[in-house]
Amino acid sequence: MNPSPDMAARPPIETVDLTDAWSDTPLVPAETVAGRSLMLVIAIMTFLAALTAGFAIVLAGAARDWRGDVAMEMTVQVMPRTGRDLDADAAKAARVVAAFPGVAEARAFTRQESEDLLAPWLGAGLDLSQLPTPRLIAVRRDPKAQLDEIGLRAALDAALPNAVLDNHGAWMQRLDTMARVVVGAAAGIFVLVLIAMALAVSFATRGAMAGNREIIEALHFVGAADGFVARQFQFHFLRLGLRGGAAGGGAAILLFLVLGLLSRHWASSAGGEQAEALFGSFTLGWSGIASIVLISLGAAMLAGLVSRAIVFRALRSFFAAPD
Repeated sequence: MNPSPDMAARPPIETVDLTDAWSDTPLVPAETVAGRSLMLVIAIMTFLAALTAGFAIVLAGAARDWRGDVAMEMTVQVMPRTGRDLDADAAKAARVVAAFPGVAEARAFTRQESEDLLAPWLGAGLDLSQLPTPRLIAVRRDPKAQLDEIGLRAALDAALPNAVLDNHGAWMQRLDTMARVVVGAAAGIFVLVLIAMALAVSFATRGAMAGNREIIEALHFVGAADGFVARQFQFHFLRLGLRGGAAGGGAAILLFLVLGLLSRHWASSAGGEQAEALFGSFTLGWSGIASIVLISLGAAMLAGLVSRAIVFRALRSFFAAPD
């Protein structure tokens, strides 16, 4: 059949790819109250995660320093015995230890120094002259030589039956246990913060999809791929995650910088010296700062990936074929 003149005069129908038409128009509005609220939540969660990781790094570094100091030192305790001169025994034990290979220094505490060590436990102002206070000898290892502890114990036993060598092994075990507990607790808190952040992004994604369901259905009707819709949500929440993560991570880094300045300012006081000995100088170093930056980037990536996964799952439920 020959075409009619009217049909021949009509121009050919052009097909339009609506996916490309929407590519420059965000499916999810960039600035909304819900978006700003989610960005604030991501910033708070990132701050908490960075704070947890930072304190774990600081405490783990302090624990390594403690362990190194404790491992380099030992103590000889000279016990008082009837009929023996305790000060003379302490001096003899110090000479025996100082002459042993692998020992850098051995210093015997005086009676007053030994009593001062007991003051925090028994209280100040007490007369301890009548108590059989042991004498202590602080021993420092030579870091360049190997120390034979068994041989040192044998030499002390041969010279003085009332001298006991303590290599602080129990303290090192406690420090190792404490470091593992701190790192484990920090890891647990970190995981909980990430789970809370993922849940917040999940709820926000579902809310955004519910508010734009008609638009999503129209795009699906004209042939828009699920990947296109998922990318729109993923990029939206990735941008929110980057902004929130940068704010939270920057606040955490600023806090540690302030704490480091304050710790150096307070180091001259007695309490500041004790705090620095216990927790270190609150200095993260470049590795700690890099860890916080990675946490901030990870929070943004988590927001984008969780949003993408939620969108794909929701699209399958939206357009599932009826039974």
